[in-house]
Amino acid sequence: MTRPSVSVVVVSRDRPDALTRCITGLSQVQYDPFEIVVVADPAGIEAVKKMACSDDVKVVAFDQANISAARNAGVVAAAGDVVAFIDDDAVPEPTWLHYLIAPFEQSDVAASGGFVIGRNGISFQWKARLINALGHSEPIEVAEDKATVLRAPTGYAVKTEGTNMAVRRDILVELGGFDPAYHFYLDETDLNMRLARAGHATAICPRAQVHHGFAASVRRRPDRAPSDLFDIGASWAVFARKFIVDTAQDAHWKDVQTSERKRLLSHMVTGRLEPRQVRYLMKRLRAGHAEGGVRPVGANQVTRHASDGFKRFPVVARHTHFELSTLRGAAAAREAAKVRVKNAQIVTLIILSRTAMYHHVQFNPAGFWEQKGGQFGKSLRNERIFQWARAKARKKKEMERVAIVRQV
Repeated sequence: MTRPSVSVVVVSRDRPDALTRCITGLSQVQYDPFEIVVVADPAGIEAVKKMACSDDVKVVAFDQANISAARNAGVVAAAGDVVAFIDDDAVPEPTWLHYLIAPFEQSDVAASGGFVIGRNGISFQWKARLINALGHSEPIEVAEDKATVLRAPTGYAVKTEGTNMAVRRDILVELGGFDPAYHFYLDETDLNMRLARAGHATAICPRAQVHHGFAASVRRRPDRAPSDLFDIGASWAVFARKFIVDTAQDAHWKDVQTSERKRLLSHMVTGRLEPRQVRYLMKRLRAGHAEGGVRPVGANQVTRHASDGFKRFPVVARHTHFELSTLRGAAAAREAAKVRVKNAQIVTLIILSRTAMYHHVQFNPAGFWEQKGGQFGKSLRNERIFQWARAKARKKKEMERVAIVRQV
């Protein structure tokens, strides 16, 4: 069976460095055929132009603070059978599309979603979830060694994450794409609800993994404290109008305010917010909700045919290499890793200190994975704090931990 062609849409605004890193990661994805569609502001477009692969990337100019409209612009440009989405502050594992797209071999699968790894590069931020009738997510258990195809129970929808999801292009056209009434937040949740109402199946693919960085934005500071809640309030108002019965909307809004205030107070306790900032943010939440109550709603029409032909990204078959280093030799090891990347290798550099420090993983902008931690420290957060191991044995353990998603 011929593999579906895939268009990977990346929306970027005010984060050119993160976008460059994301595209570097996408350039190592082992799937063919796929294309990269970047929907970006002027700074993002300039960043793409500076990359060696710039001629192989579709670029769509878009300079509005509306992620739904931006994604629709990406869908219009996308010529693949399936459209995948990843955020500009995320990086995929090399096998990402291999696992995310495999379920589409079943004709009844309309969408798929994978697991998302958080800022430490090891722990999962999001796994499998359902959305209930009030728009809140609930975790569910699925097999973690294979994809699970789900049809949500009545009143529920299967949750996919905007930074790690894929949808058949013809289904996106059928549903009208994303609803521009959601400038930010709940945009993919709205699509999930409409997919469920239309009776479509969604696959959850645990091994389709991306690392999500939670980069700073106009709505979120580098320490993850919110800087504005206007769009969150507006999006909840839109969601309620579309999916929550009138008699339950007031109680739902009270619950949202209580939840957001609790979140803000937790930031205040840790010193990330001051009391006056909490009051301001709650005021912005309420102002957004008022505007969301009168915004025009309804999914925007995306074109049945792409605006341009399929721009196949040149996939380089890469070998996987794991390298062990000490802190003292880390600088030289990083330089060697850069050379290996240029020689078509997927490189994981494991830098161990003679400590029990927790492990962290990040994707270096030069194109290699870097894992740092103590030789006796834990990587998975549910492990023992101290683990005796020789350096080579520790390297082998970490290789085995990630091989299924990084080994190609």
